[in-house]
Amino acid sequence: MNRFAIGFGCIVAATALAPAPGRTETVEENYRLYCVQCHGMAGTGQGVNQTAGGLAVSARDHTSAEQMAKLTDDEIRLAIAKGGDAVQKSELMPPWGDVLAAKDIDDLVAYLRKLCKCAAAK
Repeated sequence: MNRFAIGFGCIVAATALAPAPGRTETVEENYRLYCVQCHGMAGTGQGVNQTAGGLAVSARDHTSAEQMAKLTDDEIRLAIAKGGDAVQKSELMPPWGDVLAAKDIDDLVAYLRKLCKCAAAK
């Protein structure tokens, strides 16, 4: 399957299924809604898009302290808000800055730190 079709499908599905900003109750719900398709329920980078062979680039393993500790919180925030292209990663990661409030993005950054059990790079 064409990788652009998968990326477009992710954006369309998440946008169509997404509640209005601020309507999700928890950061875990936001992670499930916007991230698990590629990163998986456990955050290991083994979402359905990866396991179905649809991604040319592996999704980041959010549970890897080694990988995640290399990133600053600002880099993670930028990736969430502006998409993979903004941080020289996969263009298939959609930008969520127009969908998620700044607080929701900050909460996701904190949630990713919880998943990896690591601190931000300095």
